[in-house]
Amino acid sequence: MRVVYWGTYDTGKPRNRIMIRGLRENGVEVIECHAEVWKGIEDKSQVSNWPDRLRLLVRWLLSYPVLIWRYLRLPKHDVVVVGYMGHLDVLVLWPFAKLRGVPIIWDAFLSLYNTVVEDRNLVAPNHPLARFLFAWEWIVCRAAGLLILDTQAHADYFTQQFKVLPHRIGVVFVGAETNAFPLRPKATRMKAPNESLTVLFYGQFIPLHGIETIIRAAQQAESEAIQWILIGRGQMELKIRNMLQAHPLPKLEWIPWVPYEELVQWIHRADICLGIFGNSDKAARVIPNKIFQILSSGKPLITRESPAIRELLSPEMPGVFLLPPAEPTALVYAIRKFAAQHHSLDGETLHRKVANGINPRAIARDLIKLIKDLKRNPIESSRSG
Repeated sequence: MRVVYWGTYDTGKPRNRIMIRGLRENGVEVIECHAEVWKGIEDKSQVSNWPDRLRLLVRWLLSYPVLIWRYLRLPKHDVVVVGYMGHLDVLVLWPFAKLRGVPIIWDAFLSLYNTVVEDRNLVAPNHPLARFLFAWEWIVCRAAGLLILDTQAHADYFTQQFKVLPHRIGVVFVGAETNAFPLRPKATRMKAPNESLTVLFYGQFIPLHGIETIIRAAQQAESEAIQWILIGRGQMELKIRNMLQAHPLPKLEWIPWVPYEELVQWIHRADICLGIFGNSDKAARVIPNKIFQILSSGKPLITRESPAIRELLSPEMPGVFLLPPAEPTALVYAIRKFAAQHHSLDGETLHRKVANGINPRAIARDLIKLIKDLKRNPIESSRSG
């Protein structure tokens, strides 16, 4: 099987690296036809000044003639995959893939309309930009032969919002780069009963993550033996800073950024790691990178209950604590519950079964199955929703 990975997909995102590596580990020949546009831009919504926006736009648009020329010269292939984020890539590639008789698989990963308008509330639903994003995404959904989403709950959103027929959507979990997030080493000693627990959150400060819930939980538990570590920055940064200035928390350490390759060291140092606690619809539909990374590292996890997380985990699993969103009291209770049982949790075996199913090779098997199904039953995108 030969697959072309095409476009301006962001190689800084684990999603794309995991998919490409996993395909290759399964013996698939992957040809990358790629232009690096997003290098150094972690949170795309924070490209806020016009000079930076203009430079990005020029770099983006200038990449397409080269990508098209290179694509037309590539050897015969089974499918062309447009990686995240490829909303414009799909439309540019569409006529040329059609010319070559090759189906497009679009790893949508997220909805721009949902992210900008419904989740982060950056523009109102009746704003012209919101209407443009919706129309753009609606068209892109029809240009691709098959869409890939990260959970069934997310796939259902695309079906309901953009009227994409269910048979034109496949689900492939995000997974983890297990070489970068190995199981934690065996503890050399047990914590004393009165020794502080270390609770870690890392990620972008965006509404989906529910950072305010973590701060309020830390405020409720400030007299308890809990050390809180936050790593990250982003859209909600000013609000979080104001909360901490109004109510300082000596037991909370905020680190704006650490290199990706050092994250696992922070995970291993922590006693328990936090997922997401936002109460938006999007937060109920996704399983972020960090969840898979924490599971791969064999660390206990506290995160919000949702239809998406139930596709992967259940509260009966050891070291998994699911709770209602935006409930700081429930978060404090979950930490106390963990403290009472953490000596019985073995990091060398915790989540092992789940971890075996979220490595790149396992994740890519789901994509390979979708590719084979698409080859057996081609979908004509222009005639289906």
